[in-house]
Amino acid sequence: MSLESQQQAADAAQQSNRKPPFFFREEYAGLIVRGNFMTLAAKPELVETGEWLAHQVVEQYRLLEQMIDIIKVIDEKTGAPVCNPNVCPTMSASGHTYTWLDNNKKPIKIPAIQYINLVQKWIVGKINDSSIFPTDTTSFAAATYASGSLTPMSAPQPLGPTNLNAPLSTLAGRDWLGKSSGFPESFDSDIRSIYRQMMRCYAHLYHGHWLDPFWNVNAYKELNTCFIHFVNVGKLFELIGDKEVEPMQPLIDLWLAKGLLPPAQGQAPPPAAKQENVAPPQQSAPGTAT
Repeated sequence: MSLESQQQAADAAQQSNRKPPFFFREEYAGLIVRGNFMTLAAKPELVETGEWLAHQVVEQYRLLEQMIDIIKVIDEKTGAPVCNPNVCPTMSASGHTYTWLDNNKKPIKIPAIQYINLVQKWIVGKINDSSIFPTDTTSFAAATYASGSLTPMSAPQPLGPTNLNAPLSTLAGRDWLGKSSGFPESFDSDIRSIYRQMMRCYAHLYHGHWLDPFWNVNAYKELNTCFIHFVNVGKLFELIGDKEVEPMQPLIDLWLAKGLLPPAQGQAPPPAAKQENVAPPQQSAPGTAT
């Protein structure tokens, strides 16, 4: 065996013996509430899907914002926020590095706190844009004109023969998520993009700051509770895919095995992994969470 092969084998052995981060262990996966999170995510029968998802996205951002505020607290010793360019020079999580697009649409690496601030500004801009998240949908209650437009035409539009067996959405022209409530055609892709960026923020909160500050200020259960609710809504309404949640998959699998999250359709929950009795991390030992 060559020297290079021996080194690769040694690195692989070291990786396999390395213990998972604390937040991937059952004893630190607790929540501040009990019960089935499906009741918080399930759409009421009489609420239109677009309206419900708009509500959920706004609520998920509100919860995430509270968690982000924790890493922005100024450290009295350093005079800087817990998450700062010196501590987190890139927006990363478990080997994933997330880039931002500059004015020329070129991906660039920026400090995590700058990335998070830009994400927050971008999401708030989306939510406050009435053309994306209409606050008054009463004028759109009957906006299903035969032409498929949200505005009536000055002249009648000729249509082809009517198939009485066709669904109403087909008879009314093009259909999309939230159309009947006044949401634009881009609404589905907009909320998926928002969800993807929120997932990146959660991944960094765990991998970059679970020990400091969440463990140190005893807020890790609050973080878990916000995140499990976020994942449940995202999976239930297919707002986020497996690739996006990959940095946090072991924790999600743990919750699935405990029955705290519903398994995907056609899949059984993963078996519960055996957990070692590991002492909690010392508050005075930052950086030992991995």
